[in-house]
Amino acid sequence: MGPIEIIATSIGGIVVLFTLLYLLQFVGLYVQAWVSGAKVGFLDLVMMRFRKVKPRIIVENRITAKKAGLDIPTAVLEAHFLAGGRVTNVVRSMIAADKAHIELPWETSAAIDLAGRDILEAVRTSVNPKVIDCPDQATGRSTIDAVAKDGIQLKARARVTVRTNIARLVGGATEETIIARVGEGIVSTIGSAESHLKVLENPDNISRTVLEKGLDAGTAYEILSIDIADMDVGENIGAKLQVHQATADEKRFQAEAEKRRAMAVAQEAEFKAEAQKNRAVVILQEAEIPKAMADAFRSGHLGVMDYERLKNIQSDTSMRGSIAGDSSTTTGGA
Repeated sequence: MGPIEIIATSIGGIVVLFTLLYLLQFVGLYVQAWVSGAKVGFLDLVMMRFRKVKPRIIVENRITAKKAGLDIPTAVLEAHFLAGGRVTNVVRSMIAADKAHIELPWETSAAIDLAGRDILEAVRTSVNPKVIDCPDQATGRSTIDAVAKDGIQLKARARVTVRTNIARLVGGATEETIIARVGEGIVSTIGSAESHLKVLENPDNISRTVLEKGLDAGTAYEILSIDIADMDVGENIGAKLQVHQATADEKRFQAEAEKRRAMAVAQEAEFKAEAQKNRAVVILQEAEIPKAMADAFRSGHLGVMDYERLKNIQSDTSMRGSIAGDSSTTTGGA
């Protein structure tokens, strides 16, 4: 053989060796699937690598499903993997649903998984209902506070038992909605009670009323029961409100009284000013009397004797006023 043939043969041998080594990694998976009764084509295993699919995940989940009595095609598993789904979660959820006699087709399970929900946890909750605290302890509140019609505050804490409704899992509301609706139902039930004593005597009325409202509509859960875990008597909110109202009324009445007092003071000041004004007019008129008397003297209409008689009359009037103690009758001399 010439040098060229030797080089070509060497390159060909290396290619064949690397090809055999590459294909050898699929032999174990192929034999494992064939022995388990979940046969997967050898060529399919090779093509999975080119399609960026992990062959081991597909083979192991197909074998798991087959042993559990489910025959899931390899193409379906590959499609879900390529779509970004969690193949292992979906297969396990279908196995759990099948054992619990829950109808869960592949399309529904895959759709729920691609929607971002934990389908395996949902199936587990359907089989084994879970308990939700209301209110949620993570919010920092330990009770739901409401006030009855008699003004007494009640503090309640409930525990809601729910199970997943797989048919409403896609698009259904989550636990937060259940907690909010149950809290609203508790508040409305306590608020409509005539007395807080009736609520304390029959706390099961709250559970019955809340359940009758169908608070689980539009959610991903079905409410099985609502249990009032604890209920305490809080403050007398009605009495506090009455005290605040009385204080506000007192301040309002004081303000109105102060307003009336200020108006009376202002009116009194107006009357005094008016009196001073009238007094000034009187003084001006009295100042005209001497002038009139002087004119009368000059014109001869008033004589000395007439003036003396006028002075005597004024003196007599002033004396009578002093005796009577009435200063208003005293007049000054002209």
